[in-house]
Amino acid sequence: MKQLVIFLTLLLTGSLAWAADSGPVMHADVDLSDQASLQRGAKIFVNYCQSCHAAAYMRYSRLGQDLGITVDVLKENLMFGTVKPGDTMTSNLSRDDAVQFFAMVPPDLSVTARARGADWLYTYFMTFYRDDSRPTGVNNLTFKDVAMPHILWEKQGWQRAVVKETQNADGSVTKEIEHLELETPGELTEVEYAALVRDLVNFMVYLGEPIKLKRYQIGGWVMVYLIILLLVVYLLKKEYWKDVH
Repeated sequence: MKQLVIFLTLLLTGSLAWAADSGPVMHADVDLSDQASLQRGAKIFVNYCQSCHAAAYMRYSRLGQDLGITVDVLKENLMFGTVKPGDTMTSNLSRDDAVQFFAMVPPDLSVTARARGADWLYTYFMTFYRDDSRPTGVNNLTFKDVAMPHILWEKQGWQRAVVKETQNADGSVTKEIEHLELETPGELTEVEYAALVRDLVNFMVYLGEPIKLKRYQIGGWVMVYLIILLLVVYLLKKEYWKDVH
């Protein structure tokens, strides 16, 4: 019992510390029933994320079946080189090159949305900003000292951190980021970029649990069945008890 209390305390403390480090979280508003959004998100993922990150638990053929994408469209827009529909969504970046470029192997993104949460991912992609002290020239409010470059900078543009200085009682000065503001516009407006990120996060949520789409469909039929069953049971109840006064 004592060990359980200690474990729960450490778990809660760790969760609170992680939340505090993340700062304010934006709402992603994902919708797995929005097939068009999932299709756009898949295209963004393949073109911007998969050059470094894999989604090795997903096959292109399964992706096409779930999202209503034909094999021809898959081959034209989402599959490159000698990739076949039955292959998994691996990355062409080798481990040696990854270590040389980033000092680490970029993680597989198959279940990142389940581990981090949709809102965390959405906030992460929204809060990159310029930081000349970092090797990549950027930092992130959600993931401090992030190693990943801002892959969507052409779409969003460049944000800068507006720093607030607070003088303490001992005369020292504390600096903290108050907010981010757009310094150099990108190809998209702020609203359009937010929609693009939403599509990407929506797709990553699907990646984390593809069967959820089927569960939603089955759940609808189950509800219809239960409603019909309720009607039948009600009519049987009236029939059985009609002579009882």
